[in-house]
Order: sequence, then C-alpha cells, then structure tokens
Amino acid sequence: MVLLRPTVSEQSRRDEVMSLILDCVNRNQTIRLPKFDPSLARPSDQFALASIGLEANEFSGGIANYRYQFEGEEDLLHLIITRDDQGLISVEEGQSIAGFVLRGVPPSLIWLRPGEYSQHFYFGHDELLKHLER
Repeated sequence: MVLLRPTVSEQSRRDEVMSLILDCVNRNQTIRLPKFDPSLARPSDQFALASIGLEANEFSGGIANYRYQFEGEEDLLHLIITRDDQGLISVEEGQSIAGFVLRGVPPSLIWLRPGEYSQHFYFGHDELLKHLER
C-alpha cells in the first residue's frame, strides 16, 4: 500500500467531489466523463484510459502523483485511478488511492478491475450513501 499524506487542498478537493457525487446520486443524475479536449497534449493514444480526466471537470481530483475520475453507470459508480505521468500503476497503488477517496466504504463492497495503466473500482450507489465518510 502507498502511504498517503493528503494536503489540505487535496483533502478539500476530495470532499468537494464526494459531496457532488452524493448530490448527483440522491437526485438520480448520471455522472458523465468529461468531454474529450483534443487540444490537450496526450503522450499516447495507445492507452486512452490513462488520459481520462485530464480535462478539468467536477468529478475528478488528485492526490500526490495520482488522479481519480468518477463516472456513473446504471446503479454503479466507476472510479478510475491513474498516475499523473500516465505510467504503470499497481493494484496496490490504486487501492490506496481508492481508500482515500472512498473512505468509509468497506473494501469488500468494492469490485476491482485491475489494469496496467489504470485501476478501476465499481460499487453500488446505495453503498456509497450508507458508508461514505465525509
């Protein structure tokens, strides 16, 4: 696991994102990925998921050298975690970031889909509402 020491601004951003996510879930509003901005420099199109969330948007944030991005699905939320440098990211790194972002949601209720350049976590809207620590 990665030892995280969030800055005040990283913690504040996490709180803002999660408050917005909870509001959207309560209003049954779909959480969409940001619109693709072709003007942003992307090192490689080979691993497109590694560059999700480069566009400024309401449902993303960062901590240390990592980015996180949310999107909604029918009854699940999807959390995507990548490195700022778009390099390889281990499952353990992803789990550490997810633990920070989803503080309070039991890990046993979060489904992991591992990758090389991005880690993906899925969990039910209802679990977020029941367990998330603000």
